[in-house]
Amino acid sequence: QVQLVQSRGGSVQAGGSLRLSCAASGRNYCNYDMNWYRQAPGKEREFVSGIDSAGSTNYADSVKGRFTISHENAKNTVYLQMNSLKSEDTAVYYCAMGGWDGPKGQGTQVTVSS
Repeated sequence: QVQLVQSRGGSVQAGGSLRLSCAASGRNYCNYDMNWYRQAPGKEREFVSGIDSAGSTNYADSVKGRFTISHENAKNTVYLQMNSLKSEDTAVYYCAMGGWDGPKGQGTQVTVSS
């Protein structure tokens, strides 16, 4: 059984940084795409970033140049480094193995105050 465990989020001021992590157990995530999604109150869920099994990455336009996705194979962990945070980045962030229909983490609240 696959389990994805996310790190705690936090509250930062605009312009600050946070790093989220997502540790996978029960299945080697390297064989799957790993994606980050987010959902803000009253808004639809949106794709944030993804990394495929070959290490190729992609980002939503809204975070491109500010967020960086990476993985550490030895720890079966995927990271999302978030820099230059904006108030509109405030949301609950989820990691997912494969698409949204796949195994997901428990969600992490990120709050950015202006």
